[in-house]
Amino acid sequence: MERELALEIVRVTEMAALASSHWMGRGKKNEADEAATSAMRAMFDTINMRGTVVIGEGELDEAPMLYIGEKLGNLEADGPEVDVAVDPLEGTTIVAKGHNNAMSVIAIGDRGTLLHAPDMYMMKMAVGKRAAGQINLYDPVDKMIEVVAKANNKRVQDVTVIIQERDRHQAIIDAIREKGARVKLFGDGDVGAAIAACLPHTGIDLFLGIGGAPEGVISAAAIKCLGGDMQAQLKPQNDSERERCIKMGLDNPEQLLTLNDLVKGDDAIFAATGVSDGELLQGVRYLGDDMVETHSIVMRAKTKTIRFVRAVHNTEHKPNLLWK
Repeated sequence: MERELALEIVRVTEMAALASSHWMGRGKKNEADEAATSAMRAMFDTINMRGTVVIGEGELDEAPMLYIGEKLGNLEADGPEVDVAVDPLEGTTIVAKGHNNAMSVIAIGDRGTLLHAPDMYMMKMAVGKRAAGQINLYDPVDKMIEVVAKANNKRVQDVTVIIQERDRHQAIIDAIREKGARVKLFGDGDVGAAIAACLPHTGIDLFLGIGGAPEGVISAAAIKCLGGDMQAQLKPQNDSERERCIKMGLDNPEQLLTLNDLVKGDDAIFAATGVSDGELLQGVRYLGDDMVETHSIVMRAKTKTIRFVRAVHNTEHKPNLLWK
């Protein structure tokens, strides 16, 4: 992949975040998602790449744009052939309610490198680079915490595990607390939470729990860029979901998936722009005088470069950003 592609796709997440931010706190999640999707799709046409959506807004008959299989980019140009995984607005309910941790996210890999994860549940575990190569999703929770504590040179009682606040996680939460470690709960938006476990300044040591499989692949691209580690296991709920896993090439739909199963090869690009404030990024800020500020992160696995991008947009010169 061209290294310039990393900076180009930030423009895509910026536009999606700006478009959806107009709907912050207005109680209309579908409108927020539609705004992000439309803005992201339009910006992709300006990017010099030949992309195919492998994780998107749904199948062809479910989504008018950014559907699985859709071709993206300037297809007439001689750009790289890539897989594209998108979530134009990770946290539609978050935006509708005006809560934290909403983002616009994109992951890109060379053609054939991103797992074509179906829209189903996935058990996920993520850690930073100090604990990379030492984790096992099948370990009991108390052992996971011991491994992470030793790797991060912390006492068990200083380890923080981030987990989504859902009834299905209560047994895991109880086990973490019984071990003496700390629990940080979040509502929606598990891509940002998984990434936070790989960034030392967040104070989070381990991400654990069951969430969406597509979000798991997007998270894996970011974690590969950060030098962290991730393991996962799909959780098909019925025969139809199990059949979809087999069509993906997984003879055993519930096999252990390593980071390299989720994102093959040594290269991937990840970009995200905050819509609302979160663990990873600040949200969109309306500064007055037609100025709007965004905060983004963009990373590349091959170079392990991490860029935080603060941009100030002048809506007077970008009429498409104006709120109608």
